[in-house]
Amino acid sequence: MQTGNARIWAVILAGGEGERLRPLMQQWLGRHVPKQYCTFLGTRSMLNHTLDRAVRLARPDRVVTVMARSHASLPLSRHPALSRGRIVLQPHNRETAPGVFLALTYIAAVDPDASVVLFPSDHFIQPSTRFIPQVHEALWASAALDRVVLVGVRPQGLDLNYGWIQPGRALEHGGVRCRARAIERFVENPTQPVARAIRRSGALLNTMVVAGSLRRLWGLGRAHLPALIDRFELLGATLGTSQEAAMLDDIYADMPRHNFSVHVLERCVRALGVLELEGVTWSDWGTADRIAATIQNLGRRPAFADVNTWQRSACHTRTDRVDGAA
Repeated sequence: MQTGNARIWAVILAGGEGERLRPLMQQWLGRHVPKQYCTFLGTRSMLNHTLDRAVRLARPDRVVTVMARSHASLPLSRHPALSRGRIVLQPHNRETAPGVFLALTYIAAVDPDASVVLFPSDHFIQPSTRFIPQVHEALWASAALDRVVLVGVRPQGLDLNYGWIQPGRALEHGGVRCRARAIERFVENPTQPVARAIRRSGALLNTMVVAGSLRRLWGLGRAHLPALIDRFELLGATLGTSQEAAMLDDIYADMPRHNFSVHVLERCVRALGVLELEGVTWSDWGTADRIAATIQNLGRRPAFADVNTWQRSACHTRTDRVDGAA
């Protein structure tokens, strides 16, 4: 499989509503705006930062951004990945798995041999100059090993609301070991004693940055969520016709909620690998306290309020981690 830019597609998952941050957004903006459209530092939104990373990996016309239909009225920048790529609007947010396979349906129609990277849109990642080469490495490993490869990061503390990955043996290609490792198990929301134990054994946080061939990803969906895949294959048969919009509404009307990590990845650990991210600061900005901690660690001030006010707000908006399409 080629992994040059011409065959790489990036999928941006931006369909989440950011419910955990709703109280803070109401206080800050006077209305709720999903966090991926907000600017917490500098002048660009989280979505724009994610798009910037995507176009370092794939051509702008090979970026598929999944948003909620209810977000269509929000102001968006004229980012080349939005103007030249494809924006797909979900009728309803049914969690991350439908968002992933919706994007893959559109990619499969034009490039069934594509290599794909999935990017959540609510992550802080710095610097991109170190991050993107390691995503390329994950793509190479996925092709060489015929596995889907996740990117993991070593935890800096005991955040119990993250998903954790327990790596296994080093994987080999042609008798040569690569940095990717097998996965022994996933641990979602561990207790403190469990988190301490698996951290000592080298466990990684799951960034949900995922690299693999479209065929491999689709096959995992077919194996573990066959009824969901049936729906998207019905949609695929209508793409480019007058029936496409109606079919999209039909398949989402009573679609169950499925989490890509829980309902697909955790059910097929033997088909996966994990590559540890090195020399990069990463945080899932799904909660206010994580945003506050990252900004403090950078020695910066947020674009919206002073850090003390933000920290007080963060204390009141902490909730358990819910892995949605964000």
